[in-house]
Amino acid sequence: MSSVARELGETDKRLWRVLDHYVTKAHASKDWSAVRRVMVDETSTKKGHNYATNFMDADTKELLFTVAGKGQETIATFAAEMPRHGACPEQITEIIMDMSKAFIAGVKKTFPEARVIFDHFHIMQLAGNALDEVRKALASAGADLKGSIWAIRGNEWTRTEQQLQARRRFLADYPILGRALGLRDCLQDMLSMSEEEGLKGWCGWADRCRLEPFRKLSRTLKAHWNGVVAFMQTRLSNAAMEAVNGILQIAKRMARGFRNFHYFRIAAYLKAGGLQLDIVHV
Repeated sequence: MSSVARELGETDKRLWRVLDHYVTKAHASKDWSAVRRVMVDETSTKKGHNYATNFMDADTKELLFTVAGKGQETIATFAAEMPRHGACPEQITEIIMDMSKAFIAGVKKTFPEARVIFDHFHIMQLAGNALDEVRKALASAGADLKGSIWAIRGNEWTRTEQQLQARRRFLADYPILGRALGLRDCLQDMLSMSEEEGLKGWCGWADRCRLEPFRKLSRTLKAHWNGVVAFMQTRLSNAAMEAVNGILQIAKRMARGFRNFHYFRIAAYLKAGGLQLDIVHV
């Protein structure tokens, strides 16, 4: 925006006001009456603990709404916005999100009839964190795990040959690390299937494994069982939302940060909202 302002001999604030007018008008005219399944996720708006919560149509992959914060009040704010777009909270049948306590509380209060689906990406992120805790505990106990972070993390098909060789060496030297990685990979396999019994079997293994991070993960899955099983049955995830969050983060870096949240929201709607701008051509 600053570059365009320099070319036109205008202030960037004036250009933002023009863009705000057309984007706000186009967003206000969006019809949400056909929206049934919604993705919810937070993203950073600037340095520090500054977040926005995004709501996306899981079918059209269009960004519906962006609101500052990541608490349960963001869910209520989205519900309050729905009537302005010809929709109502009762029409939402499924909500895909992570295991945020705030989101869960907000959905239970505002969308009590909607089925909650916990995103596969965030479940595996918890498993990856559990694996990393085991690795850190070994390192703190004196294990020589230099260079193990990227060798151990992720799936085999995403690692380089050098990282795979290092992984095999670490697993051979430290069987506990191999057990933790086996638990992580097995969970991924269980989630790829549609059989609830397989997930129950994994939780039983994790409960007996004597690795506290994975025992904790088992307790977390049991506490959120219906939402995890819902993913296995529907295969719905927040992958499209993660892609949009990536686009917004690129936009943020290109802008070297937005002056305020309002500007961030304008850019978000412009880039991911599927808007039809009613621009006058002279």
